[in-house]
Amino acid sequence: MSTLSTHVLDLVSGQPAAGMEITLWSGGERLFVGMTNIDGRCPDLSVAVGDMPGGSYRLEFAVAAYFRGRGMALSDPPFLDIVPIAFGMAQRAPGEKGGHYHVPLLVSPYGFSTYRGS
Repeated sequence: MSTLSTHVLDLVSGQPAAGMEITLWSGGERLFVGMTNIDGRCPDLSVAVGDMPGGSYRLEFAVAAYFRGRGMALSDPPFLDIVPIAFGMAQRAPGEKGGHYHVPLLVSPYGFSTYRGS
């Protein structure tokens, strides 16, 4: 079992992206929907999903809605609407301590970057 966290930074303002909707999926099942806080983090995510088994997951970030909510004019359809990040968590052997997966997102209306953080 492993834990999961995320952090979103708005590259336009240089600030944490407060108020961005995040959805976590596994297969076709929605596991979590929440919003980033003032620090661009989503502490409700780790509380809601707790220890997670190894497998494939997808975080979806509602980027266009976030930037429109800040008064930014975007094309219709926007270049980036929902940013999906598909990632895997390694299956741990019985008795082996799980790892922590941190999936940060650095985003603007026209580009994004991510990595496995700590």
